[in-house]
Amino acid sequence: MSVFKVCSKVLTVYFVSLFFADLHAQSAANPYLPSLMPDRIILNVTADPSTSMAVNWRTSELVTESFAEIAVASADPRFTDEVKRIKAKSEKLEWEDTPTATYHSLVFDNLTPNTKYAYRVGQGDQWSEWIHFNTAGKTGSKFSFIYHGDVQTNIRSMWSRVVRDAYAKAPDAVLMMYAGDLINKANRDVEWGDWFEAGGFIHSMIPGFPTPGNHDHYDGPNGKNTTSVFWRPQFTLPENGPAGLEETCYYSDIQGMRFISLNSDQAEESDEYLEKQRIWMEKVLKDNPNKWTCVTFHHPIYSPKSTRDNKRMRETFKPLFDKYKVDLVLQGHDHTYARGMAKIPMQQKGAVSPTMYVVSVSGPKMTASNVEKATWMDRSALYTQLYHVITVDNDLLEFKAYTATGELYDAFDLVKQKGKINKVIDKIPQNVPEKR
Repeated sequence: MSVFKVCSKVLTVYFVSLFFADLHAQSAANPYLPSLMPDRIILNVTADPSTSMAVNWRTSELVTESFAEIAVASADPRFTDEVKRIKAKSEKLEWEDTPTATYHSLVFDNLTPNTKYAYRVGQGDQWSEWIHFNTAGKTGSKFSFIYHGDVQTNIRSMWSRVVRDAYAKAPDAVLMMYAGDLINKANRDVEWGDWFEAGGFIHSMIPGFPTPGNHDHYDGPNGKNTTSVFWRPQFTLPENGPAGLEETCYYSDIQGMRFISLNSDQAEESDEYLEKQRIWMEKVLKDNPNKWTCVTFHHPIYSPKSTRDNKRMRETFKPLFDKYKVDLVLQGHDHTYARGMAKIPMQQKGAVSPTMYVVSVSGPKMTASNVEKATWMDRSALYTQLYHVITVDNDLLEFKAYTATGELYDAFDLVKQKGKINKVIDKIPQNVPEKR
């Protein structure tokens, strides 16, 4: 064997060993490296989930194109003869020391309301399993959705039990809502890996409705506060919000309820984005054909924590909530639980707030101090991981708060009354003391 061939083989072995050593080092730092097989599969709401559904997934950067296949689900396995194949939009994401990956997305459209579909994603010989989802039904038909406060830390180990118990309680939920701070460090891929791992197949079956929190933002290279570099590649959300706030400020109409997301972190940071959202919000509330309205954002209008006060959010948006009789506002940020109806300003003598405000936490990070039970709170809890199942049936909205171990902790009904604000019926379970 020639010296040249020997040297060539030695160099080949050397560089291959370097490659695998680097791969091993990456795996040790981040166990969620992308591969040819699709992962991080997630459904997301569209503006109308009765006729469309968005899906995202991730692969190795070696995959330059990927596809989704969809058909009406059937117990007959020959449903696969009827599949429609759709090419995804594919974009490579390179970010600092994060493993480079390709993110794929598309929207299934022209779907039939109230129908179970089967879909899978992939390419070549690398495909996901077949996964089911249901399109939303017609306006006025009964439905449920799930709401989570901050996830943020110890996601894989401690939040997983919450999201799985929530799915067990409401497997047919039309959406899974996240009130910000899905993770702790906006651009840390391993935390997003934990979030997807904790939710597992649930993400791929129940469409997500996330609103970003302060921990889902970072200061960009130009010093401007902006949403995580992962946000738009891994979520496909309605782009019906103000310019510059795409897929963080948006709305979706589902079975007679308008769901609205505000980007409260940008509102707190920027007068420009605060005013843009105020103008947009008034239009979305004014031109609302739905019976019910639910708004979510991260920073509470009324904080359960005595050391915090989101005055800008309250002064900007609460007058709109009062004027247009928003039914439910679901928030996060303060790592505790509280709910109640705050009063309208005294100049409107005798007026009562039409809105129920809720703050909650689903992850294990808890507020440790400076917490007092404020007068607006009807029920509260400290050091308690919770999830919430909200059911809407015509003129009745049922809100149930469950602990991570599945016990009912709080409940109330909102009942529509013609020409009046909602009637509130407290259903706090007996013999369950307040966790203060």
